[in-house]
This record gives sequence, structure tokens and C-alpha cells, in this order.
Amino acid sequence: MDTIQKSCQDMQNKQIFMQDTILEKLSSFKELLEQKKQSLTTDDNNLEQSMIDIKEAAKKLQFQKPQKEFETCLKKLNKDLERKFKQDISLIYHPEAFTGKENLIIRALALHFIRQGKFELCDEFMDEAQVPIDDELRATVEHLKAEFEQMYNVLNQLEKENDLSSAIKWTEEHHDGLQKLGSSLEFNLHRMKFIQLLLGGNALEAINYGRQHFHNFGEKNYPEIKRLMTAPLYINDISTSRYADLCSPSNWTEIKQQFQRDFCSLLKMSSESPLYTSVYVGTTALPVIMKLFTIMASKKTEWSAQDELPVEIPLDEELRYHSVFACPVSKEQTTDENPPMMMPCGHVIYLNARIARQNHP
Repeated sequence: MDTIQKSCQDMQNKQIFMQDTILEKLSSFKELLEQKKQSLTTDDNNLEQSMIDIKEAAKKLQFQKPQKEFETCLKKLNKDLERKFKQDISLIYHPEAFTGKENLIIRALALHFIRQGKFELCDEFMDEAQVPIDDELRATVEHLKAEFEQMYNVLNQLEKENDLSSAIKWTEEHHDGLQKLGSSLEFNLHRMKFIQLLLGGNALEAINYGRQHFHNFGEKNYPEIKRLMTAPLYINDISTSRYADLCSPSNWTEIKQQFQRDFCSLLKMSSESPLYTSVYVGTTALPVIMKLFTIMASKKTEWSAQDELPVEIPLDEELRYHSVFACPVSKEQTTDENPPMMMPCGHVIYLNARIARQNHP
């Protein structure tokens, strides 16, 4: 992908250069034409020489050169794309993978639209998909629509108005649930409000706000509270002080992301749409599986495992939702019924393997 990105960047640079250069050359050529026009109005005997001068000037300006350079970069990008993506993915997909599972696809799409805040699109989609009025999906969608409508209202206030009041009110209403999650969202919102007042020049108001709200979070966040309460000493030059991070615009981005993440967690849902995650993981795995298929085809071997990938797929950390432990004795993955157990020697195996070793020392 680095090669493709570089080719795109080169093409963009050549396009900008071509546009700017041609405009300059056209301007120069226009001036030349105006000069020749003026000279011919007074003396038309030099018409032939004027045409020769114009042709020579056009050759020197080399109008086609920047365009050829741009076309060269464009062709290189096309070759890089073909080299990278010219693959027949129909060779590795299972044509009957979703046979009889149309209801799951409809559910995934409907919930994805809700997660994206596209409520009207979701209703229209379910009508087009002819989902019955009494279907369980309709009730689920209506429930989630109310929840996510509230979430997006709060996020819009945070993004467009920098208004923290609705978000703080929501965290206070869901204090117990957030505590069970171990979330620091409520404190971070009060922290953000303190920073907002401080950067607005209301140092005394910020201090009073901190006294009113921070005492509830002292046990867990005492070092940060202590730092915040000393920040007003540098209010005149806070952007160049040790507290400059309080001025960072990323604070708003992070608080919005945390609110969305914890809001979804209380609904027992991931912060990202499962459909988005599935597509993202699939596109990540596709090159690896294609390479594996190419190797297997050259060696004339077949993929014998069912419901299991024969190769590990590299995933980003945020896509690892649970750990997977394979027992070194039985080579099987542990489950809730057969959990991993640590032996006195420090080695970890799963429960059935431990029982087997006890029965057969």
C-alpha cells in the first residue's frame, strides 16, 4: 500500500504542477498574441514572420511536457493498482455462506443504519426488505433508535456547541452503571468543563466548579485533580506552560469518543458497528488468504479445515475483543466449560488436560 500511496502523491503533485504551469504558459502566450495583434494592426506586412514567431514561441513553452509527465504518473498508478488488486476473489469466497441467512444480513444492515444515526434510512430499508410489522427486529430497532437518538443529540452538542451539560447530566443519571464498567467518563466530563471555564478566562469560576464536583472523584483521580487546581496559576500564559496540554483540541475529540464508547458499553454493544468491523476485518484478511490460496494452488493442496482459518490473520489491537488461549498439551482452544488452569510449576494448560495428566502421571 505504501507504493500506491506514493504513486497517488506523485500524481497529485504532477497534476498541481501541470495546472499551475499551463496557466502561466497560457498567460505568457496570450501576451505574445496580443503583442503580435497590435503590431499587425499597424503593419500587416510582417504577417508571415509573426506566424513563424508565434510557432517558435509555442514550441519553447512546451505545453505538452507537463501533461506528459502527469500521464506518466497516472499510468504508473494504474500499473501499481493492477499489480496489487488484480486478483479474482471469487476463488476464495464460499458461494453458499449466506444461504438461508438473509434475515441475519437484514438485521446487520438495519442495526448498522441505527448505529450511524440514519434512522429514516433504516425504516425505509426495512420496508423495502418487507420486514413484518410484528417482527422482533422492528421492536429492537425502535428501542435502539431512541437510545442512539439520545447519544447523537449529546454528541452534536459536544461537537457543534462545545456544550457539556447534556453529557454530564447523562453520566449522572447512569452513575451506577458507569461505576460498574470502571469508567472515568463522568470525571473526564467535569474535568473538561473545568478546562473550558479556565480557558474562557473564568479562573475563579473554574476553581469553584472544581470544589463542587471533584471531591466525588478524589480517591481515584487525586493526582489529576491536584494538577487541575494549580493550573489557574498559569492562566495568563497557560498555552506555553507545563499545562499546555489542557489547551489541545484533541481533548474534545477524546471526550466524544469516550462518551460514545461508554454509551454503547452500557447497551452491551461495541462502540463500532459489527457490520463495519466485519468488513474491516475481512478486507484485512483478504490479502493473507489470497496469498495462502496461491501457495496451496501451486502445491496442489486443499483447505481441509472447516470453520477455521489455516493461517493467523494480523489484527489491530482494537479489534481483539477477547483473548484466545490454546492449550500446549492438547492444542485445543480453551472454553468456558474447559477454562485454562495454572499448575504449581507456573505452566498453563486447560482443565481437561490437567485432569488427564493427573489420571495418567
